[in-house]
This record gives sequence, structure tokens and C-alpha cells, in this order.
Amino acid sequence: MSERNTSNRRVAGSYAMSLVSITLVLFLLGAFAIFLVHARKLSNHVKENIGFEVVMNSDVKEANILRLQKELDAMPAVKSTEYITKDEAIERLSEDLGEDFLEWLGPEENPLLPSIDVRFHAAYANNDSIALIETMLLENPDVKEVYYQKSLVDLINNNIRKIAIVLMVISLILLLIAIALIRNTIRLSIYSKRFLVRSMQLVGATESFIRKPFLRQGVSQGFFGGLLADVFLVIILYAASKRIPDLALIRDLYDISAILAGIVFLGMLIAWFSTRTALDKFLKADLDKLYN
Repeated sequence: MSERNTSNRRVAGSYAMSLVSITLVLFLLGAFAIFLVHARKLSNHVKENIGFEVVMNSDVKEANILRLQKELDAMPAVKSTEYITKDEAIERLSEDLGEDFLEWLGPEENPLLPSIDVRFHAAYANNDSIALIETMLLENPDVKEVYYQKSLVDLINNNIRKIAIVLMVISLILLLIAIALIRNTIRLSIYSKRFLVRSMQLVGATESFIRKPFLRQGVSQGFFGGLLADVFLVIILYAASKRIPDLALIRDLYDISAILAGIVFLGMLIAWFSTRTALDKFLKADLDKLYN
């Protein structure tokens, strides 16, 4: 009875250690995946807030401005537009300066012009797409000029592209490390039971019969390891949202849910594959190699 209890404790300890290792690896992988999602959302948020101002002529009729705004809203590249009247423009300038700009002008007429503030979807927030829309707008006789910072658009897109490449390389390396660590953990767990595998072979058990309990245990480790990793990730996200409320602006619950589900599936897949390959090695090993 004592030997059986000792054996059960060892099995439970081995299972627990494997589960902890898998959970930690999947947690790190999931945390980085969520970081990638937030980085992508942040880059899109930055792109979609690049200023693009369509300045109208001073004598243009408001009906023409509203018609142009409606045409812009219908474009697939445009996310949103805002019509800014001459009075609204002077109010904004006064707020920026901290003083009433009309007092400086005295009896002079408001020199500011009406405009349409345009924001693009992230996929179109580049100089090539913006230049095409700029050319089209300048053909309109009601448009005086189109203003946006071309150098800033290029700088943002180039920096985001470089960061994306670095993050993709890091994520690939991290995925390979995660696979290697989980495989090694499961291989060590099966190594401790190699003589049990050989005993089952000696009594005539088929390879599929031997694999079944090991694969079931491996998949369960991956499943519960993924669930535990998800629990820790949700706790971290909740704590982060309390400390940094602005994260809600770039959070996508659909993407996060997909990552959490993917972590569980990836844990089960890696565990199944690792268990299968490690077990096949001992099933086909010579007796002498079992002692090495």
C-alpha cells in the first residue's frame, strides 16, 4: 500500500510539474500574442488619426460643402469626415491660443476658411492613396487646397512597418521556443514511464492501445494548461484595464477571445504531437537504450 501511494504521488507530481511548465509557456505565448494585437490596434489608431484637411474657398455655398462631404463619406477609404464652419474654425483657434482671436481682428472679417476634416481607414492611410484623393479633390473648383503632412505619414508608416517586422520575428522565435519547451517537458514525463511502456509491449499490448492513455493525458495537460494560461491572461488584462483606462480604445474583444481559444487549441495540439513523437521513440527503442 505504501509503495502504491508513493507511486501515485510521483505520477501526480510529474503531471503537476508538466502542467505548470505548459501553463507558463502558453501564458508567455498568449501574453505576447495579445501584445501584438494591441500593437496592431495602436498602429491603426495612429494611422486613422492622421490629419487631412480639405480647405474650401471663402465664397463657396454650404450646400456644395455638404455635398462634397457626402461624396467623401461614400468613399471606401474614408472612415469619417467633419465639416468645420468659419465660426467653428475661429472658436478652435481661440481655444488653442487661449485668447479670443476675434479681438485681434477688430472690425475685420473672419479670415479663416470653412473646411472638411477627413480621417482615413488604416489600410488607406498612406501617401499613395491620399495623393489620389488629393488629386481628385483639387479638381473641384470649390476646393482651395488640401493640407496634410506628407513627411509625417511616411514616417509613421515606415516606423510601423519596421516594428511589425521585428515583432513578427520575435513571435516566430517565441513560438519555436514554446514548442521546444513543451516537447521537452512531455518527453521527460514519458521518459520516467519508459519501462512501463516496455512492460505493456511484453504482454502483447498493441501500439495504439499503449498510445491511447498517454495521448489522452498529454491532450488533457495541454487543455488544462491552456485554460490556466487563459485565466492568468484575463486577470492581467483586467488589472491593466483598471490601471490604464485608455486601453479600451484599442481593445478588440473578438481578437482577444480568438487568442484565448487559440492558446487552448495550441496547447492541446503541441501536447498531442509531442506525446506522440516522444512515445514512438520509446516504442521503437532497443532494450539497451532504455537504460541510457
